Amino acid sequence: MTTEDLVQSIRATLRSEGNAERARGAQAYMKSDMPSWGIRVPEVRRIVKAAAKEFPVSSPADLRQAVLSLWRQAEAREERYAAIDLTGLRMVKTDLDMLPVYEEIIRTGAWWDLVDGVSHRICALLLAHHDNMAPLLFQWSTDHDMWVRRASITAQLGAKTKTDPALLAAVIQPNLPDKEFFIRKAIGWALREYGKTDPEWVRAYAADNADALSPLSLREALRLILPK
Repeated sequence: MTTEDLVQSIRATLRSEGNAERARGAQAYMKSDMPSWGIRVPEVRRIVKAAAKEFPVSSPADLRQAVLSLWRQAEAREERYAAIDLTGLRMVKTDLDMLPVYEEIIRTGAWWDLVDGVSHRICALLLAHHDNMAPLLFQWSTDHDMWVRRASITAQLGAKTKTDPALLAAVIQPNLPDKEFFIRKAIGWALREYGKTDPEWVRAYAADNADALSPLSLREALRLILPK
């Protein structure tokens, strides 16, 4: 068995389970030029899981090959979702060699569902390789590509008590003046999520940066935090 067997199995099953009516609605909702096959995300995950079990990859390098094949040759959005799902296999959870794959997904995906799809993967790398990842995420926070900057901000979603608040503040800071909705939303989202773990830190950060935070970011950041 080869990685191509895995890729072809996923593609064939996705095509066979498509729903034309749902596909039209999904493409319109995502505002995407890329067609959809109308398969719900949980079903994509089921298909990927079954294919990965039937055609197991033998190495991280083979997995990267399969992911990039699905991603680069995708004819419909669900193939890109499947590529992202494949990156969730345990063998590459803390593999820094996956970083170029995630960056390609972010830069070429260039839309919220695809970019956010790898945020937890990047978080896992940060938690495992903080000294390598923290400077990179700070560098990403000033990238010319808005989606790379968004990824730097959302990189600690789910980190909870392992969140590095200094890094969170550092990647947010250069993006505070940005008027782009997806950046402002990401700032509020990241702060709101950390507020579930350390509401006092988020409350203090919001107070210290009240004049710089957009109304959207500020509202999202404090939405779950009760006032004193």
